Amino acid sequence: MPLVRIDVDVAIPAEVRQKLSDIVYDAMTSIAKVPANDKFVIVSTHAPGDLVYPKEGYLGINYTSQIVFIQVTWNAGRTVDVKKAFYRRIADDVHEKTGIRKQDVWISLVDVSPENWSFGNGEMQYAPK
Repeated sequence: MPLVRIDVDVAIPAEVRQKLSDIVYDAMTSIAKVPANDKFVIVSTHAPGDLVYPKEGYLGINYTSQIVFIQVTWNAGRTVDVKKAFYRRIADDVHEKTGIRKQDVWISLVDVSPENWSFGNGEMQYAPK
């Protein structure tokens, strides 16, 4: 049920973009208990200057042009502890597997009700009972 959007600078190589997708999917299945094969990811690259972030930093965090914006829309109901573990796993794995700084891993979660999805055929697969 999640839809993941990953936005990066065009200079981020294709193999790194694929790793980012895999890292988020792994965290979704292992930490957030998303079902296997529920992998819907959109990775978009942007020209220099198209990703806007505070150059002077925010909340004590300074960013670089390697910033990775990750937005996950998924069903509501996960605990704060699960979300914290999810953020940590992604930041740790992105840094370990790609060399991108943890400070440049920016994540937003969007919680929605299950009836807000159609996976095809014009059907509401998670319709309320």
